Amino acid sequence: MKTTSIRNAVLSDLPYLYEICLRTGADGSDARAEFSDPWLLGQYYAAPYLVYNARFCFVVENNHVPAGYLVGTDNTTQFNQWFEKIWLPPLRSRYPEEAGRDTKTTSAREKSMIAQLHRPVFTPVPDTSPWIVDYPAHFHIDLLPEVQGQGFGTELVAEFIRQLHSDECPGTHLGVSARNAGAIAFYRKVGFTVLSEDRHGKIMGKRC
Repeated sequence: MKTTSIRNAVLSDLPYLYEICLRTGADGSDARAEFSDPWLLGQYYAAPYLVYNARFCFVVENNHVPAGYLVGTDNTTQFNQWFEKIWLPPLRSRYPEEAGRDTKTTSAREKSMIAQLHRPVFTPVPDTSPWIVDYPAHFHIDLLPEVQGQGFGTELVAEFIRQLHSDECPGTHLGVSARNAGAIAFYRKVGFTVLSEDRHGKIMGKRC
């Protein structure tokens, strides 16, 4: 009998986080065809959060195997500083910029991701945003198809908000692609409002 539940993430979940990130990396769809290196996307959007502070990371476990996650931080400014100083330097050595210019082995998406390692778009916003004081936390959430549409996204967000509230964090934000209408509708449903937007997407926030 299969069982599905939410629990705190642990470091041994890292391989699963890399896989889930890749399989949902095309605005919620499978991005495996876009990457010759299956680890690259997760190096930026998933793994660093679990390594930095697992307290704010959760997984949906489907029959004892992670099939979805929420990874986040309660302080975007401090996370960005650690990300730039500790996490990115070894990745820049592993993925040199010239590798991103090799059109024979990299797709346009992979080239863009390598460039982002060297000139990061801080996740998901700069620290200078006017609302960062009221919404200092941020997170990423991804679910494989087998656990979608069952309320686990709502439960993951609720777990994250509860942890932020326990740590007296005032609010959280996240970035949503303009192409991902389903995600925008979901976050509105669970109480997020639009803080800013442009042609690329929206930054949405929720108070804790």
